[in-house]
Amino acid sequence: MAKQEQIQEPTAEGEGTPVKSKKKLLILIGAAFLAVLLSAGGVAYFLLSGDDEVTEQAADAEPLRQVALYQPMDPAFVVNFTHEGRRRYMQVNVVLMGRDPELMAALSQHMPLLRNELVLQFSSEEYASLFTPEGKDALRERATLAVKAMLEKELGNPVIESVLFTNIVLQ
Repeated sequence: MAKQEQIQEPTAEGEGTPVKSKKKLLILIGAAFLAVLLSAGGVAYFLLSGDDEVTEQAADAEPLRQVALYQPMDPAFVVNFTHEGRRRYMQVNVVLMGRDPELMAALSQHMPLLRNELVLQFSSEEYASLFTPEGKDALRERATLAVKAMLEKELGNPVIESVLFTNIVLQ
């Protein structure tokens, strides 16, 4: 019996060690599983709650602006002035900027009316005021307002955002 007790003791110890390591292994697996579940839950919460904020922000935000479209008005405008008893000339290259492709395409139908409006606008300016950057910018603003008003009357929509000068020559 002494031999059996000696044999059983190491066997009992041998069995005890795998049981303890199995417990440790199960605890580690359980902790890892719990960490995976918590991180998956956190990601799901973040994504689901983020969608509401994005939806609210998208509703509050302005719609995306369309790409700018440019319609050159060729040939260049040439107007004459009388300044201090001398003949003076101004040559202006004009481009119209808008964003709606359909409405910008409709501009070609009204180009003679637009050109007339701009010739009248340019020829009514004071020659001396056009030498400063502020004077040129003021002319551009007045031209923009005149073209928008005319297009609003003709098409029911101002169509353009701005009149741009790509070249101005004063002589």
